[in-house]
Amino acid sequence: MRKFYAMNYAEIKKYDIANGEGVRVSLFVSGCRRHCKGCFNSVAWDFSYGKPFTADTEEEIFEALSPDYIAGLSLLGGDPFEPENRAALLPFLQRMRQKFPQKDVWCYTGYTYENGSLKEMNGDGIGEMLSCIDILVDGPFIEALKDIRLKFRGSSNQRVLDLKRTIKENSIVLYLT
Repeated sequence: MRKFYAMNYAEIKKYDIANGEGVRVSLFVSGCRRHCKGCFNSVAWDFSYGKPFTADTEEEIFEALSPDYIAGLSLLGGDPFEPENRAALLPFLQRMRQKFPQKDVWCYTGYTYENGSLKEMNGDGIGEMLSCIDILVDGPFIEALKDIRLKFRGSSNQRVLDLKRTIKENSIVLYLT
């Protein structure tokens, strides 16, 4: 039997077109310590908000990902890179990648990829989790930089990174400018 780590999720959207390209399944995890002013999903700051992520939840998401017209999975929050969430998401992402290698994964986080953040963090599966992600939308939401014209992000400091190329080239590669 697989071990499931304690993580709650706020919502699953099975037909999402706002959080990545194409029709997607989006998992909104619970828990975020950043508490960005003006956050669109502040209800998910609380790690105990929502429902427990279980084997049934995973199967529900896998079933939703099955149709050919679903482009992939988006992870949002809360923050997927909070330590409590990484512990549950890494094995889930690894299973998802095995089951759906043709689907892409977008991940939204308030952390930044470099400058003492995700790239430099060691342990707790960060590197393994990053290797499962195709597109990373990074950086905290900054209300003063909010711009509703931006695609797939809320404030102009946030970036949409082609994470596979960024890792391969060891240099930031933007997916969208």
